[in-house]
Amino acid sequence: MAATARDATALLDLEAAYPGRVAALRLDVTDRDAAAGAVAQAVDRFGRIDVVVNNAGYGLMGAVEEVTEDQVRTQMETNFFGALWVTQAVIPQLRAQGSGHIIQISSVGAVGAMPTFGLYNASKWALEGFSASAAEELRPFGISVTMAQLGGFDTDWARSSMRFATANRAYDETRLAILGTAEYPDPSAPPPAEPEDADPEWADAPPGEAAAALLALVDNPHPPVRQIIGTGAHQMVNMALAARRADYEADAEFVWP
Repeated sequence: MAATARDATALLDLEAAYPGRVAALRLDVTDRDAAAGAVAQAVDRFGRIDVVVNNAGYGLMGAVEEVTEDQVRTQMETNFFGALWVTQAVIPQLRAQGSGHIIQISSVGAVGAMPTFGLYNASKWALEGFSASAAEELRPFGISVTMAQLGGFDTDWARSSMRFATANRAYDETRLAILGTAEYPDPSAPPPAEPEDADPEWADAPPGEAAAALLALVDNPHPPVRQIIGTGAHQMVNMALAARRADYEADAEFVWP
């Protein structure tokens, strides 16, 4: 297995735990040439690539008016272009093999949208746009593409990995409705305690559940193009699709199939 990170030294313990089975490679996915180089290194080390998991990504929270150009471009460079560059780099190898499975770590946020997450939503919608096309393009070559639409998991995604815009006071009520406070969180602060009456159906699941679901996806001989994963994720997708259906049904000329 080739495991990549911007700082490959963070993966040395993993490499040591599985000698000869794991190669820790440095990769900044926003660098297209580096993506091609990492794929070449992985093939050189293991002879082939069977599964690719595009997991690099982070969340950006901010109303559309609040986010800066730099924040938006950096979000898209990682969540969208990063996955695109790795996918482009690995396709020739998988096509030559006549097999392979590309798994894009997407989000229920690629089905719907939420105030203050617009640019994160946009990055995942863009990811799914090219991935859905790639799934059709690559199927004749024996290559599967799956968009894993994850719900909330108990990781650093919503804490140290999150980026925040500078608050515009015009959106205090919006933040209050979503976060329970008019301020964006301090990513360096400890996570707030779950309220005693919190609904477990919407609690963030342990990461191990996502890992198990991904392993099952890899073992599936006929993987789907979309796979919902996580506690509450199915309900979130259902709500997003219901809202979209209601919008379309307001058009007298539209007939829902």
